Amino acid sequence: MSVASRYRAAWEGFWREAPQEPGGVFWDADPKVTAALHLALFEPHLTDAELPLVDLGCGNGTQTRYFADRFAHVVGADLSAAALDHARRADPARGAAYRQLDAADKGDAEALHAELGDANVYMRGVLHQCEPADRQPLVDGIAALVGRRGRAFLVELSEAARPVLGALAQNPAGPPPKLAPVFRHGIAPGEVADEAVSGYLRTAGLTVLASGELPLATTEFAPDGTRIELPSTWFVIARDG
Repeated sequence: MSVASRYRAAWEGFWREAPQEPGGVFWDADPKVTAALHLALFEPHLTDAELPLVDLGCGNGTQTRYFADRFAHVVGADLSAAALDHARRADPARGAAYRQLDAADKGDAEALHAELGDANVYMRGVLHQCEPADRQPLVDGIAALVGRRGRAFLVELSEAARPVLGALAQNPAGPPPKLAPVFRHGIAPGEVADEAVSGYLRTAGLTVLASGELPLATTEFAPDGTRIELPSTWFVIARDG
């Protein structure tokens, strides 16, 4: 597999310890302030909303369940089996399907495409959590999943998020309670240069149809009660041609 065993083990450890209740994870914000905002940007570019929707890096499935109420066939895919255990427990009605997937592995991505056909893809904040060597293969995997008819919505932390995260991590009182486990398991986010994301997309044969800036909401709040948000950039993408 393309993902290092240490990296996979770190995510398994994180999700085994993660609380089951909604909002218990740093990035597990309510869909009203995450997926709903993204879908409003994504939907105008969907040429076929009947295609399966893959929530890539679905974690505990909070956003997946939101999409499952709006699309006929939704698949939550994640590297971590423990994350998918959370997602399945939170979705007893099985509104979505769930699949363990290393999207940076060419064979895994192509196998899912062979099963689903072309798909629309949603991916929120996954690229900066990848090992650097897996970032281009991950974007290549997105290209394999969308095929010729699908579209993808990708949102990633921008470089401007670095000082925000740095200030949270270096707070004299310690990082926020929901951020501390991320650091403890060794999966602290790595910086992806803004121009690097566009480069990954070009190399994968993907065209940017639309893009913009929209902060990613977290489940933590500042002492003054304002929600902590991380500067981010979103892209709607399709295969070239």
